[in-house]
Formats: sequence, C-alpha cells, structure tokens
Amino acid sequence: MFQVLNSEQVFNNIKKSWDDQPLVIILGLAILFRLLAAIFAKGWGMLDDHFLVIEAPQSWVFGYDYNSWLPGSKDNVGPSGHNFFYPGFHFLLFTLMKWMHIGDPQVKMLIVRILHGAFSLITVYYGYRIVETLEDKRSARLAGILLAIYYFMPWTGVRNLAESTSIPFVMLGFWQMINPENNSRRFRALFLAGIFFGLASDVRYQLVLFPSGIFILLLFRRSWKEMAGIVMGVLCSFLLVQTLIDLFIWGYPFAEFIGYIKVNITDRNSYFTLPWYNYFLTVGGIMLPPLSLFLFYGFIRGWKRYLLIVFPAALFFAFHSFFPNKQERFILPFIPFFIMVGSMGYYQYILPSGFWSRQKKLLQACWIFFWGINIVLLLGLTFMYSKRAQVESMYYLSRYPYLKTIIVEDEKGEVPLTPLFYTGKWPVYPELHAPDTTIYQKIARMAVLPKFYHPQFFLFHGGKNLDRRVATARKSFPYLVYETTIETGFIDKLMHRLNPVNKANRVYIYRNREFYKEKQAVN
Repeated sequence: MFQVLNSEQVFNNIKKSWDDQPLVIILGLAILFRLLAAIFAKGWGMLDDHFLVIEAPQSWVFGYDYNSWLPGSKDNVGPSGHNFFYPGFHFLLFTLMKWMHIGDPQVKMLIVRILHGAFSLITVYYGYRIVETLEDKRSARLAGILLAIYYFMPWTGVRNLAESTSIPFVMLGFWQMINPENNSRRFRALFLAGIFFGLASDVRYQLVLFPSGIFILLLFRRSWKEMAGIVMGVLCSFLLVQTLIDLFIWGYPFAEFIGYIKVNITDRNSYFTLPWYNYFLTVGGIMLPPLSLFLFYGFIRGWKRYLLIVFPAALFFAFHSFFPNKQERFILPFIPFFIMVGSMGYYQYILPSGFWSRQKKLLQACWIFFWGINIVLLLGLTFMYSKRAQVESMYYLSRYPYLKTIIVEDEKGEVPLTPLFYTGKWPVYPELHAPDTTIYQKIARMAVLPKFYHPQFFLFHGGKNLDRRVATARKSFPYLVYETTIETGFIDKLMHRLNPVNKANRVYIYRNREFYKEKQAVN
C-alpha cells in the first residue's frame, strides 16, 4: 500500500510540475537526449554533414585542401558554389583544438556534437516561447515536448547539417518579431530579426526564403518601417559575411554565392529528381501518422491566424517541392515551424471539433500509438552509431605513426569515400583516374614506385570474394598480413536490409609489413 501511495505521489508531483513549469521539464528532456546523442550517436547521417563540414576544414588545418575548394589547389577551377561560413566555423574550431593539443578525432567530434546539441536548444526554448505568446501554455507544452524529443530531433540537433544548424537563427528571428516586449521598438526588433535571418542564410542560402516571405507580408500590409528594418538586418548580416569571406578567398564579393546559383540551375536534375508532392509524403511519414495528419490539419487551418509563421514556412516548403533536386534533409528547416503551428492548430481546430469530442477514446489511442512508436525510435536514433565500420576503421589506423598512404576498395573494385578525419592525420588513398580502370591496376602501378609511395594498409570493404581480392593485392605487395576486422553497426545492417542501396560492409584491415612488422602500433 505504501508503494502505491508513493507512486501516486510521484505521479502527482510530475503532473503538477508539468502544469506549473512545463518549460523546465521540456528543456530537461531536450538536454538529456541531446547529451546522450552527442555521446553515443557517432558517425554521420548523410555525406554532406561529414565530408563537406568536417573533412574539408580539418584538411585545411593540416595544410591540405580535401575538396579542392580553395584557389591554387590542384583541380580547382574557381568558385564551386560552396558556402564557406559554416565549414569556416569548424576550421576555426579545429584550429583552436590544435592549439589546445586536442588531437583525438573522437574527442574532437564529441565536442562538435555537444556544441551543436547546445545550440539546438535555442529551437526548443524559443519555439515554446513563441507558441506560448501566440496562443497559450497548453499549445506551447505540446510544441515544446515535440521539439525536444520528437524521435529525430535530438539526433539532427547534434549533426553537422547546415539545414538543422540554421534553424536556431530563424527561431531567434521570429522571436524578435513576436516578443511583446518589442512592440514599442518595432524597427529595432525587425532589424535584429533580419540579422538572425541573414545569419541563417549564411549557414544555408535557401533560408533566405524565410525573410523573403516576411518581406512579402510586410509589403502587402504596407508596413514600410518594419519592412526597412528586416531588409537592412538581412543585408547587414548576409551581405557583410558573404562579402568578407569571398573577398578574403577570391578577391571579389559573392563568388561562391553566384557559383552556388549557377550549379543549382545547371545541375537541378542531376541528383534526386522527385515529384512535387514528395515532401508531403516525406513530412507525413517521418512525423509519424496519425500525429502528422493532425499537424497538417492544424497547420493548414491556422494559416490566417498564424500567417507570420505559416507564409514564410510555406514559401520555403513550396520552393523545395517544385525544385527538382530533393533530399530529405532539405526540408528540415520547415519542420519546427510545422510543429509549432500544427500544435496551436491542434488545440484550436481539432480538439474542439465535434468528431473528436465524441471520439475521445480513439484520440487517446492515437496518442498512445504515437508516443509508443516515438519512444522506440527516439531510443534507437539517440544511441545509433551510423557508419560505424568506416569510422572505426579509420580511427583504428590513428594509433599508427607516419601514416602516409592507404588503399581502400570494396567488393566492386571501387574506391569508397573514406573519412580520413578519424585517422588524426591526412593519408592519401588513391582514387581511380586514367589510365587505371580498376583499383588493382592502380596497386600494380604503385608497386613499381619507391617504397616511400607504397601503401601501409589495405582496407577491404565487404567480405565477398575477399580471398581473391587479397591474393590479387599480394601479387603487387606480397607482405600483406591480416590485422583486424571492423564490424558494422546494428542500425547500418538494419538500414541495408530495408534498402540494399545503404551499404553496411564490415572492413577487413591488412597491414603492409614493409612498414609495420608488429601488429601493435608504436604510439
């Protein structure tokens, strides 16, 4: 009996805290799961959040240019349309870590993930405050808890994705406009909002659609003073940052921005070309029905009531829906505002409706279903080590000194993209170029070069025909010996089963005894 009463007391205390101080609980959960994701969700999700944001700036710290973005680099033919602002931040961060003698790649990435997770808390806090200001506490509680622990939010919050890193700036911009304390100083508030919107656009150019939507609204309302404030703010932060960076690198302004526009126009059909309605299916799916349907209904029904948020977000969504190149990550900046407006619309238009007022048990069942699935997925993503085999194989090599050259090949005889960052050095891994048509031709050509150019390790991705592949490599380098096998992660295996396009190959590491005669590294 005592335990039952004690449990009831605990439940009542939690309920009272949820009613009285929901933001404390929301932020506590947001911090907890982002910290767990920072610690356990290693690796990367998409190629861009590692190879464009991590590999490139780390190579600059080492004195190389991994992607040939910089003038004077081999194969560079001019501005290639890459935004240097966000990778540049990582360059400064990695330079600081080098000065502080923080060299372990996993420790460096842990710091990066913690910083990103902390920054993403801005989205949770101000998302709650905006909804509470526009509507009420119950709407804010729903929006806040979804922003905190929707199953993918902690995971994307610690990733090096420009799409998710730009969101807090947009949230700060909207808060400057909505905060009732700024009613008496509208120009200043709109100017600061423009500063934040401009910074979001500095991280990812497409975020300029948010202030563009606000500009159109203010233009129709003939709010000239507010319109001037937002335009001046955006121009100050966006133009100033882009101008200074490109002047420093290229000697003239907007070099990369113009290059980005050209690349996206010419290559708009070169990647993932999908129908215009694809993002409706994407959002409806990843947001988990039936809740995603509730949010869609609330978002659409509340368009006039919450026009200041709905129109810019809808403009962003419409642009990406009609632009041919589509990837799931492109739509991420839309999601928090979809959640916020959908949460307000849920309490304004769905809960009071005659149908749901008569179907309370069905509504309760919908919420139980959602939270059950969401918690399972939340735990899965929060502890997911993505691309484990690729990362750990490189990290394994970090213990070896004087690492200069490695060979990386897969079951098809191709050279997979390799995260050199985790070696803590910058070894070369030869890619295929003419006159070589296979990696084994490349290996044979390297064998006749002086020992200095010989590879120190061979990394074979996947076990298919492994004996034959190793035997072929030994024809050129007979001193190859087996070192270890790096297993792939559970989630990578699961994703491969769901879609074979997602590779989940274990990595077999062979050591060249010309360089390292003992298995254990020197350092």
